Amino acid sequence: MTRTRCDRTAAWAELQLHYDRVGLGFDVRKAFVADPKRFGALSQSAPHLFADLSKNLFDSRTEELLLAVARESGLEAHRDAMFAGEHINATEDRAVLHTLLRRPASAPVAGDLAAAFGDVQSTLTAMLAFAEEVRADHTITDVVNIGIGGSDLGPQMAVLALDQYVAPGKRFHFVSNVDGHELAGVLRGLAPEHTLFLIASKTFTTAETMANAQSAKRWFEQSGSVDIARHFAALTTNVEAARAFGIETTFGFWDWVGGRYSLWSAIGLPIALAIGADGFRALLAGAHAMDEHFRTAPLEQNLPVRLGLLDVWYRNFHRFTSRGIAPYHSALKRLPAYLQQLEMESNGKQVDMAGKMLTFGTSPVLWGEPGTNGQHAYFQMLHQGTDVIPLEFIAVRDAAHDLEGHHPKLLANALAQAQALMLGQRDEGGHRNFPGNRPSTFFVMEKLTPESLGAFLALYEHRVFTSGSLWGINSFDQWGVELGKVLAKDIEPRLASGNAQGLDASTAGLLERLRQHA
Repeated sequence: MTRTRCDRTAAWAELQLHYDRVGLGFDVRKAFVADPKRFGALSQSAPHLFADLSKNLFDSRTEELLLAVARESGLEAHRDAMFAGEHINATEDRAVLHTLLRRPASAPVAGDLAAAFGDVQSTLTAMLAFAEEVRADHTITDVVNIGIGGSDLGPQMAVLALDQYVAPGKRFHFVSNVDGHELAGVLRGLAPEHTLFLIASKTFTTAETMANAQSAKRWFEQSGSVDIARHFAALTTNVEAARAFGIETTFGFWDWVGGRYSLWSAIGLPIALAIGADGFRALLAGAHAMDEHFRTAPLEQNLPVRLGLLDVWYRNFHRFTSRGIAPYHSALKRLPAYLQQLEMESNGKQVDMAGKMLTFGTSPVLWGEPGTNGQHAYFQMLHQGTDVIPLEFIAVRDAAHDLEGHHPKLLANALAQAQALMLGQRDEGGHRNFPGNRPSTFFVMEKLTPESLGAFLALYEHRVFTSGSLWGINSFDQWGVELGKVLAKDIEPRLASGNAQGLDASTAGLLERLRQHA
């Protein structure tokens, strides 16, 4: 497999000329007038969802050149190498096989991956059997997932998103922050004899997770409860450490599963507990359908590829530094946070695979809030601010409630905001002037189901892969999260001792300030 960084391809130079001639002053309103078929050409269906890209600042020629860059960069070979199990995570010498977690048991698997796939299926079967046991146990009313990063964001987002499918009589809580206020707030509403704790840490050493786990254990034991084995389970590969903790039920996963790609693995146990074995398999099936679309569809009709190329166009030519996420469905309230980790941890890199400094931007800042709340917060900036920020609308056609009049209002707001961003409004006085020509992408799901959610999340994974591939970076390591953790281990005992030797003046001053007691 040969990869060529995007800025070293011949098509990149052509793309720059195209931007200078057309892209810099592109007006999407004029583009619709000039091309009555624009919507059809720049929108498409993919498994379980529809995407309209037509309000974005590009045309068919832009996409042709971006596709040429993708081909010259070796995107297709890189994609195929990932699915084949090659060690494309070169800095950690690992395969990237989260798609294997979603393959149906009946799907053929190449010889080199057969053993791994067998492990996946046996773990999945055991995990789902345990989930059904707990769902049938009416004495367990509360499930507390203790994890952080990918061990929290994915399961929490999915359980909230699929709330309509959650088993009656079960409540789900998620604790990630080492700030004890979070755990204390959860514990106040629990009865130990009715609670199951899930400790999610691959190594069973993650500092924040283990601090919370030990506190949960002390709370449990101080209540007079002693059956740790019944009320605690672990999602970890460190079975010995879990056993020393008192846990007997463990479900493992593998080093080729990155944290932000792990909700499909045993880390997804809270999801399976919430929506059941059939629901979890449906989530996997939706993701697998998108995997197959990404793997087999021609690049011109490949939705994750088209989105990833649009991201490159915006980041490296228009120099847009952020992207807004606006899910018009309250159940998707944690989706922006989940997508933040997925994209910013994957593609927030400054060197390429060879360790060479990049001369262009990589991951944008992702942020957002459910509509219509966001309309009364940050949409003012989107419409009239000095920065242009592409926005992504996510709408669900069919409501899961029967409250009269609400859903049409919600959908009307989503459509109107996308329209207003594009069209704008002229006001010679200035204060009511909306410049318009502000780009957006509009996603539509028919219903918010395990299948459609799985497909959408896989779409985003492959979109991130596409942009990272063109940039020539490794989207599957995350060394940037390590330095602060290392320094925290040095600083923590200093808070008790007051020893500031060797610290910079600012850190030493703040240390002393935080040690002062009223």
